[in-house]
Amino acid sequence: MNLHLDGDLLRTFLAVADSGNFTHAAVRVGRTQSAVSMQIKRLEESVDAVLFERGARGVTLTDKGSQLLGNARRIVALFEETAALLDPRALDGRVRIGIPEEYGQSVISAALNAFSRKHPNVEITVRFGCSADNLSRVQSGDLDIAVIFEWQDFSEGEMLMLDPTVWVTSEQHFQHERKPLPIALYGSSGWCRDFALKSLETRAIDFRVAYASDTNGGLKLAVTSGLAIAPISRSNIPPGCRELTAADGFGDIDTSHVVLHVNAKAKGPAVAGMAEAIREAFSAMRPPVSAAA
Repeated sequence: MNLHLDGDLLRTFLAVADSGNFTHAAVRVGRTQSAVSMQIKRLEESVDAVLFERGARGVTLTDKGSQLLGNARRIVALFEETAALLDPRALDGRVRIGIPEEYGQSVISAALNAFSRKHPNVEITVRFGCSADNLSRVQSGDLDIAVIFEWQDFSEGEMLMLDPTVWVTSEQHFQHERKPLPIALYGSSGWCRDFALKSLETRAIDFRVAYASDTNGGLKLAVTSGLAIAPISRSNIPPGCRELTAADGFGDIDTSHVVLHVNAKAKGPAVAGMAEAIREAFSAMRPPVSAAA
């Protein structure tokens, strides 16, 4: 077989693989859904193999698709790095980002990877912090971009996704069955008092605070180690854990909007380009479907 792999087709293949959905992939690559479907068909014909299994909830990689995935990432990365080195329009300058820790791996990692390959000369600073602090910093000019949670008093920012906070338990340790219920909370947070604790009190659930942490990673550790249950955003539930639904006597804690703010004075293509990379990374996320859905 005389195999020819087209870089454009591989980019579309990666967009579909990462999003699990032809519609979302079309947004990422700036094409129509039918054009994306045609490109995947051309790629499948080129490699003489079916790369995706189609289902009601989207698409998943076949064995052949999984085999292609790693090499496709390397090939596309090499294309983009080479283009950035040779393109005199590659951006420079700096971008300062504030974002909740929850999205460090799932969003910022993907956004930085995509952006830095195209613009290796841009200096990027990422600050993980609470939403109130990051919003204040972007408004004062200390940050160029901020991604924040909003669960009340919605701002003029750009909504990226809806990501409710839910109670999460370990599938191995079953702490949610203990009485009083052991819970993990943020060390100092009005949100915990106004939302997390209130969600238990309204259901008349007897609880005790077993663990406190200043970070989301600390809350996830408490759950995975079997110490307590914890309030965690639905898109960020750790492996081996699950959401506690209405069937368990629980429910959503809040209806958090994930919102993008860009400093109005942070003009320039580097900031605009980074903001777009963050949008694309969020668009590729598919929060787990609640068991109650």
